[in-house]
Amino acid sequence: MDLATIIGMLAGAAFIALAIFMGGSFAQFVDPPSLMIVIGGGLAATLIRFPLAGVIGAFSTGGKVAFTHKKVDPRELIEKIAEMGDIVRRSGPLGLENVDVEEPNLRKGAQYIADGYDAAFIREAMELERDHYISRLSEGQRVFKSLGDAAPAFGMIGTLVGLVQMLANMEDPSAIGPAMAVALLTTMYGAVLANLVCLPIADKLSAKLEMEEINQTLIIDGIMSIRDGKSPALITQMLTAYLPETQRDHLEDAA
Repeated sequence: MDLATIIGMLAGAAFIALAIFMGGSFAQFVDPPSLMIVIGGGLAATLIRFPLAGVIGAFSTGGKVAFTHKKVDPRELIEKIAEMGDIVRRSGPLGLENVDVEEPNLRKGAQYIADGYDAAFIREAMELERDHYISRLSEGQRVFKSLGDAAPAFGMIGTLVGLVQMLANMEDPSAIGPAMAVALLTTMYGAVLANLVCLPIADKLSAKLEMEEINQTLIIDGIMSIRDGKSPALITQMLTAYLPETQRDHLEDAA
């Protein structure tokens, strides 16, 4: 579980709820028509921009990344790749069949080497897999960004609808205040949905995309180095280029 996402959303919702309870009744902030305008309108606008399959996939991807995100440490990847390179030099490509590899694409690359595929096929297949994965993350990020942009806009639309309805019934001055409060609720719903849910998830997907693009390229270069029979020390030295300067010393010393 990604505790940062859970803590952030719960804390944000708790502070909003606390402010509501301190200033009045929670029931005053519940208006189903306003929710319908914000959520329904935001989803409708997103469906217009993206295909249905892309929207459904984005929600699935966003949920996995936001709540069950497992960070892959590139240093651990490099150490694992160097270990695999040592196994190939000692036992040959078939030695990789008994290696326990958690990262899916690294495991797939190891299987390609063990099966004896040529270098051009391995690179092409792994780059294609990487590109499709990055594309899914990118589309998920764009869908949540779109929903985050649409929610405040439909919140304003809901407010305008409420104001029109209020101004059309000016005969009772005592009803103007409550009607105005209900009209403003859609703006609040849109702002909360965008800034507490959609845009943070879009940013998390964007960060995940950048990290995964680096990691997957690292894996491809590592697999190709193993396929070419490079020594574990040379593999480590080559792949440390993917790490920040502050993280390179340990691996370079080990190499």
